[in-house]
Amino acid sequence: MRYVLASGSPRRKELLSKVIGEFEIIPAVSEEESGKQVPSEIVTDLSFQKASEIFNRILMDSSDRLVVIGADTIVSYNHKVLGKPKDRKDAFEMIKSFQGKVHSVYTGITVFYMEEGSAKSFTFSECTDVKVSVMTDEEICEYVNTGESDDKAGAYGIQGVFAKFIEKIDGDYYNVVGLPVARLYKELKNNALI
Repeated sequence: MRYVLASGSPRRKELLSKVIGEFEIIPAVSEEESGKQVPSEIVTDLSFQKASEIFNRILMDSSDRLVVIGADTIVSYNHKVLGKPKDRKDAFEMIKSFQGKVHSVYTGITVFYMEEGSAKSFTFSECTDVKVSVMTDEEICEYVNTGESDDKAGAYGIQGVFAKFIEKIDGDYYNVVGLPVARLYKELKNNALI
């Protein structure tokens, strides 16, 4: 079985290694956009685009039994989707908007694979609610200036320095990091892909 992760995220790479021993990393390169409005539909749509791009790109060269995993994560607060910040000012504004409150983190997963000569896929999403402590402007600035927020949905990494501001999570911790490990394992097992 040839497993491919359609993401360059070091966090997803680390988490997928808890499920699959050996896999390749081939990040999707096209700009994904979703016309969806509901957070769970946005992440499943974007994960589908990533997995589809890589599956179709390498299918022609592959005689192996191929499994491609695509993932996308967003943060949603007050009916607004918070993706990766444009800059540090944007990161500051994102964190300021949900500090002291609960926001939701959605990760969509799509798995493409071959079965009896046909391409198949399945998609799912996971949601975790996160409560962030009340933060002063100075604390937000200090955090943003670490650079940790630069490439992360919602402008923070739960597994990093921001951990000290996480009061509570309701749901899968690993989903917030970027890959719902237990759910992915279950879905791969249910589809006889592991």
